[in-house]
Amino acid sequence: MMLGDMLRRLDDDSEATEIILGVGDLPLMMAAQQRAKAEGLELAAFLREAVQRYAVEASDEEWITLMGTIGRAADPGLACIKRALESALREGNPSALGK
Repeated sequence: MMLGDMLRRLDDDSEATEIILGVGDLPLMMAAQQRAKAEGLELAAFLREAVQRYAVEASDEEWITLMGTIGRAADPGLACIKRALESALREGNPSALGK
């Protein structure tokens, strides 16, 4: 599924859960749920903002890495979601853009 299609589906937590579970990484799912809760957000909002932040803040090196990952992925959209979530969780960034 294309990334844009996935992001359009993020209007509730059940859709966000389904998308993250599609990545096949249960610990990532649990960490995203915990971070969303800690930041007072629903999972869908956290996921949308993680992808938006990744698109705005990722370094040139990260974009090159992502392009290689997408090129090998069965589902490029899920590959991008996974990298964005990993980045958000690793960096400990606040969820709202600009904070």
